[in-house]
Amino acid sequence: MELLSTNVCFAGEHRRYRHTSATLECTMEFAVYLPPAAVGSNPQKVPALWWLSGLTCTDQNFMEKAGAQRKAAELGVAIICPDTSPRGVNLPGEDDSYDFGSGAGFYINATQQPWAPHYRMYDYVLKELPQLVESELPLTDRRSISGHSMGGHGALICALRNPGLYASVSAFAPIAHPTVCPWGQKAFKGYLGDDPASWEEWDATLLIPKTSERLPLLIDQGTADGFLESQLNPEALVTACERYNHPINLRMRNGYDHSYFFIASFIDDHLNHHARALGLS
Repeated sequence: MELLSTNVCFAGEHRRYRHTSATLECTMEFAVYLPPAAVGSNPQKVPALWWLSGLTCTDQNFMEKAGAQRKAAELGVAIICPDTSPRGVNLPGEDDSYDFGSGAGFYINATQQPWAPHYRMYDYVLKELPQLVESELPLTDRRSISGHSMGGHGALICALRNPGLYASVSAFAPIAHPTVCPWGQKAFKGYLGDDPASWEEWDATLLIPKTSERLPLLIDQGTADGFLESQLNPEALVTACERYNHPINLRMRNGYDHSYFFIASFIDDHLNHHARALGLS
């Protein structure tokens, strides 16, 4: 891990790192916020909230716009913010559109060429990066996970596919049923191929009947979100949860859109939710 920068923030530290990823076969950058207890001459190990960002984002969007550090410092929780895709692997078409390729890894493991060797963001955020940061930084192995939009989709599938790995899960405006929306269909066809059956294991709504752990889902969704009707489909996720008795708390936030103004308005609620599950409050 190469330290790129560090900033003192609410008596903790915001750091950016670079490392070479064996999973993605490229160099990756990511951010970490360490609360006050985890820095200084006698750092204590703390649990972490993993934040997965949305389309076009890097690690910097959340850390600079969400305003999460004040509450994270108060609660004593770290925040880990990976990038959203491999970068600079020079695949044909990787920079042609905002919703496929660079900045749009969708937190799945690609099976189609030329994407398969690099676009394995699921394994990266689930296995490689946690192993790295938990071995190098004062972090416990207690994790919670959250995210926004494409990253909300990523948070949901990581939790639903891995019972017991996360203490809690939440999402802001997640792509809740990607197999039936344009963003998801474009990404899944490109990364996974033409057979929709191969897409199902990456769709939170379709995973609800199969998961062996009924980890409560906390979801905030703005009513003025321009992507709500065409891309996000929270009602499908709610219907699946009701059918299979999976706890879900979908909070429709009147007048809020898809932006970081929305996330910043309710991020403290989510941090409190995760802190309780992690035994911090």
